Amino acid sequence: MDRGDPKTGDEMALLRDELQRLRKALNEQTASLAMLLRRRGFIIYKKEPAEDLLLPAGKHVDEYYRMLHAYSFRLLLRDVIKHREQFTLEQVTRYATPSITNEYLDYLLYTGLIRKEAKAYALAKHTVTSFGATLEWYVAEICKKEFGSESVWGVKFKRPKIGGDYDVIAKLDSSLLYCEVKSSPPKQIYDSEVAAFLDRVADLAPDIAVFFMDTELRMKDKIVPMFEKELQKRYDTPPDVARMERELFQIQDRIFIMNAKESIIGNVEKVMSRHYQKIANLI
Repeated sequence: MDRGDPKTGDEMALLRDELQRLRKALNEQTASLAMLLRRRGFIIYKKEPAEDLLLPAGKHVDEYYRMLHAYSFRLLLRDVIKHREQFTLEQVTRYATPSITNEYLDYLLYTGLIRKEAKAYALAKHTVTSFGATLEWYVAEICKKEFGSESVWGVKFKRPKIGGDYDVIAKLDSSLLYCEVKSSPPKQIYDSEVAAFLDRVADLAPDIAVFFMDTELRMKDKIVPMFEKELQKRYDTPPDVARMERELFQIQDRIFIMNAKESIIGNVEKVMSRHYQKIANLI
């Protein structure tokens, strides 16, 4: 078939829709996310804090989700939140051209997320002080919309030894996924955060654990060495941190380190594919 045949794209879209339908049906026949957690001794105490979430009114949510696919839009939102009291076009034009940035600001005005004040702008919801919760919401939505998974974000458990939030937890058929979501660049990540992530992985015992950074910078330069250093502290013979491709790494095909290079959706798909290949003993 000709690669340029539009039928090819239509057929692929139909196959993706059918896969999501089948996965949803399978999810309904397997244990719920709450039950997968309960079997591990976990009961959700709090989740999805609305006060930290930058989200438009319901009618705009689907389009907003699609806008978040663009790395430059996510970077702009970070700057908007940083300068939430008052900002100009120039203050948030760092990662896109002025014309694209202006389009983004027009969109945010249209959805009511920002307002115009004289020659400047301001964030409409001043309680939002970080992009972190919105990024967690977005990753959870990817799990739901793209992979038919039940998911929650911003989760807290009452645990006597291991504290902190579990950023995103999702159910993949009968498997449990835990994703740590970082909106900060690598230079702002510390050894203690890698250690805390591995502690939570050991406590929760998910089938898949992902350390995700919303950056297009290299993971090999700082983040991978931090994992290698922490693993050396924990094991006499530490497992390798192996490169799958580009800036996507795996540890024993269960713990994954990924960034946003290419696309978040594409990288999550590669992680899930690796997981199912392992189940099928193909790797």
